[in-house]
Amino acid sequence: MYEITVLPMPPDFEGEVVATLVARTVGSRRAVLYIHGFTDYFFQDHLAEHYTGQGIDFYALDLRKYGRSLLPHQTRGLMRSVTDYFPEIDEAVRIIRRDHDRLTVNAHSTGGLVAALWADRVRGRGLIDGLVLNSPFLDLNVPAPLRLAADVLKGPFARSAWTLPLGVSTVYGHSLHREHGGEWDYDLRLKPHGGFAVHAMWLAAIRRAQRRLHRGLAVDVPVLVLASSRGLRVRDFVPEARKADVVLDPRQIARWSTSIGPHVTCVRIPDGVHDLVLSAEPVRKQVFAEIDRWMAAYVYQGNENNP
Repeated sequence: MYEITVLPMPPDFEGEVVATLVARTVGSRRAVLYIHGFTDYFFQDHLAEHYTGQGIDFYALDLRKYGRSLLPHQTRGLMRSVTDYFPEIDEAVRIIRRDHDRLTVNAHSTGGLVAALWADRVRGRGLIDGLVLNSPFLDLNVPAPLRLAADVLKGPFARSAWTLPLGVSTVYGHSLHREHGGEWDYDLRLKPHGGFAVHAMWLAAIRRAQRRLHRGLAVDVPVLVLASSRGLRVRDFVPEARKADVVLDPRQIARWSTSIGPHVTCVRIPDGVHDLVLSAEPVRKQVFAEIDRWMAAYVYQGNENNP
C-alpha cells in the first residue's frame, strides 16, 4: 500500500541523519506532500486515503529524528534551526516533481512553521502550487513570563541540549489515543502521550523562526490556514479536550496567518482538535471539505480534471 524511501542526509551535530519519504500513489500528475509536527510522525492513513480518493498522489515526510527516521544515537526532535529540515524537504520535492505537474504541501503544527519558512525560501522557483497549514505553530501558547524567558535564550545556553523543566502534559495524547477512549491507534514509542522533551536549542530555534514569520514572509503561492475555533488550556484531561485545541491558541494562529504571504485564507473549524484531521468524524469531514474547496479554487482553478 505504501512505498518507503529512505533519504540519506549529511551528518549533523549528532552524527548520521536520514529522513523517510512515504508514498501512496494512484498514478496522478497531482501530488500532496504532508509534513508532521513535533512529537509526531505520519500515521494518518485516512488523510492519505482522502487525497488518493480525490485522484491525488500522497506523500508524507518523516523528518530527521522523528518516526521512521529516528536513529538510536539521536535525541528525538532535536534541531539547531528549522532550516535543518530544508534539505529533506528539498529532496522530497525533487523526487515528487519528477513525475508530477502540481504539488501542494500540507503541513501540521511545527511542520507548518517549517513549511512556511521553506516556501518563503523557494519562492519564485515554481516548486509548489499551494500550501495547506493545519494548526501551524506560529506563536508560543504560554504565559507571558515563559514567552519572555524563551525570547532571551541566547548565546551558549541557546545552543545547548539542556532539557527545559516545563513539566509534562498528557491531555492531548489522552484525548486522541484508543488506550484512553480516543479514536486513534498509533505507536506510543514514536508519539508518546507526554510528548518529547523540550531542549533549549530547540526552543531558541522555534522562537527565531516565529519572529522571522512575524516580521512577514512573502510566500508566493495561495495559502490555506486551518485552526480550531477554540483553544483550551487545562492541566488534566476533561471531555472538552476532544473539541478544542489544547496545544496552541487558535487566536494566535489566525492573527499571524496573514504574515505568511499576500494570498492567505484562514478558516476556523468548530470543535476541532489540534491536529484537525484527528477531530471527531463530522469535524474532520468539514476539514476535508474546506481543503477540497480551497484546492479546487486556488490550486486547480476549479477544474477537477485539471492535471
